[in-house]
Amino acid sequence: MKARYEDWTPGPDAVAIIGQATAICQGYARQGYDLTLRQLYYQFVARALIPNTMQSYKRLGSIINKARLAGLLDWDYIVDRTRNLEHNSHWDTPADIMAGAAASYRRDKWEDQPTRVEVWVEKDALSGVVGRVADREDVAWFACRGYVSQSELWAAGQRIYGYLLDDQDVVVLHLGDHDPSGIDMTRDIEDRLRLFVGHRASGLEVRRIALNMDQVEQYNPPPNPAKLTDSRVGNYLIQHGDQSWELDALEPTVLAALITDHIGEVRDRDLYDAAEDVEAAHRELLAAASQRWPEVADLVGETR
Repeated sequence: MKARYEDWTPGPDAVAIIGQATAICQGYARQGYDLTLRQLYYQFVARALIPNTMQSYKRLGSIINKARLAGLLDWDYIVDRTRNLEHNSHWDTPADIMAGAAASYRRDKWEDQPTRVEVWVEKDALSGVVGRVADREDVAWFACRGYVSQSELWAAGQRIYGYLLDDQDVVVLHLGDHDPSGIDMTRDIEDRLRLFVGHRASGLEVRRIALNMDQVEQYNPPPNPAKLTDSRVGNYLIQHGDQSWELDALEPTVLAALITDHIGEVRDRDLYDAAEDVEAAHRELLAAASQRWPEVADLVGETR
């Protein structure tokens, strides 16, 4: 929605940027995606609308902020995925929660699969893209926010060890920036997870699915200078040169397709379809109970 809080008359350059931003955001909204400011910025850079500089990023942010306050750009197009209000859920009647339970009821459709999948992404800002795909495919996902803390990785190791004890292999799909630290994070995750799962480590695979050099060459995201102050830059310069690329620069649809394809490679489709059939039957049962709630309540009251 648009809402006007301040008066602002943009100049011709700003008007053009607002129009371009609107067109980009509307295109993604039609596909069900919203964007962070940084993702929008990379869409501008990829379309050669602005140069890839910190000055350009700050100017775009300023124009977007003013445009939203002036009622010129929809507030729903740009999101901040790192700050969210938490609250309890509420319902007006027991029938409402039964209906909600029917709509949200999910079985663990990977319980009988020979291999489990988790999706880990370096940046919380991409949780909207990753979470949407992972939820649809019923796999767990995790925003690492850089290098994962020892506590969180130990907890992940214990969770994965439990799967391995149940004779399920585990594949962790990792997505990160193509820069010295971003690439090293995949190595770090695998090393520490293998440490924590111990003798069961042969059933674990950590698979880096983005951002890789073949994807850089295919999609041509805008480059950034490699951070020479990064302690891991030495080997990176030898292998990849002095440029780096951010995961945010890939279009959400590309990221979604990558995750979906890799999940599909691991999943036993027949077992998954059977689990979906059971889930649908249970959901129908809950929906029927919600629609006949007065009868259910009377029955429960009679048996108390």
